[in-house]
Amino acid sequence: MQQQRETTNAEDVVIVGAGLAGLATALGLHRKGVRSLVLESSPTLRASGFAFTTWKNAFRALDALGVGDKIRKQHLLTQALRVMSSSTGEIAKEVDLTHQGKRGPLEIRCVRRDLLLRTLEEQLPKGTVRYDSRIVSIEEDGNIKILQLADGSLLRAKVLIGCDGINSVVAKWLGLAKPSYSGRSAARGFAHYPDGHGLEPKWLQFVGHGFKFGMMPCNETDIYWFFTWSPSEHDKGVDDSAASMKQFVLDKLRGSKVPEETLAVVEKSDMGDVLSAPLRFRRPLSLIAASISKGNACVAGDALHPMTPDLGQGGCSALEDGVILARCLGEALAAAGKDAMGGSAGSQRVESGLREYARIRRWRSVELVATAYTLGIIQQSDNAIISILRDKFLSGVLAGRLFKMADYDCGSLSN
Repeated sequence: MQQQRETTNAEDVVIVGAGLAGLATALGLHRKGVRSLVLESSPTLRASGFAFTTWKNAFRALDALGVGDKIRKQHLLTQALRVMSSSTGEIAKEVDLTHQGKRGPLEIRCVRRDLLLRTLEEQLPKGTVRYDSRIVSIEEDGNIKILQLADGSLLRAKVLIGCDGINSVVAKWLGLAKPSYSGRSAARGFAHYPDGHGLEPKWLQFVGHGFKFGMMPCNETDIYWFFTWSPSEHDKGVDDSAASMKQFVLDKLRGSKVPEETLAVVEKSDMGDVLSAPLRFRRPLSLIAASISKGNACVAGDALHPMTPDLGQGGCSALEDGVILARCLGEALAAAGKDAMGGSAGSQRVESGLREYARIRRWRSVELVATAYTLGIIQQSDNAIISILRDKFLSGVLAGRLFKMADYDCGSLSN
């Protein structure tokens, strides 16, 4: 093994994970003239979760990467957010999403994850993503990170970026706190209408009654929905099959004031391979002093800031991470010049660039995770007092937090 370590050439930049954060970082570095290698554990691109709410901050990142307009053409612009009480069926809040924010008009679309991942990968040089490549451990040889893969092979990296999700091997190596269970779970579905669904481009949310349900059209034929709840002893076994999970969601919805049109969408849906999953998050206080970067290694996306889905900012913030990380690292490598990856001066530049990335993302991550967790607890609660306050007074405040978190500019790749 020692001989293999000594004879294997080191890759300049290795990114672990070909999700949104990993591919965005790789594409950002490519735009900056930096080659990277992306290791993906699965045999193909993974698009679990079907789709995600994509806010203006995410489109700023996609524009910086040069793919924003292509994604816009494939997805409807959402016109309004309607928040309804699951207990009464009344509209608690309706917000026009076409109005101006502090940094220009709002922009919200429900983006199919598979289309976005494919678009990002297509912009990368052939061979950038290496599939069936799962790392199991990390060792150090000076400034070089030695990655052991599941197939027994070794890979040497001069810079290591962990975008490997909530169970990140890189985050564990950095010493980040293990994500915590929120006490809630989520199911997601995707309904396809070949002849068109005929729904308005509105984001519907039903809150209270012990669950939260949201539904958005992606385009003229596809509708994405999500359902979160706090499992009880009576819920065990509901995820044994797609049919039982779907029935569980339908039973919960039928026990509330959700309209029949909504139930029809769920009944038509594909539940996918992941039927339900516990919602986990990294506790905000642990991120305040966490080692987001250490030497020539760092983390991004869910490896950094796993959060509950209540803000719709998980995927969006991963794209922010990618642009900011690519800018900080790319500029550090450019400043190092010929010494970029070799001598001590180059290594110091890289470490400084990663520390700057960590500085920028630390408090943004803390705020996003904390806000999402709090928002989810309030919106899902069936406590009588909280329900009254939420339905009568808090819905506008909560919607305002959604917009505030989305009114963020990650900048371009050159500023």
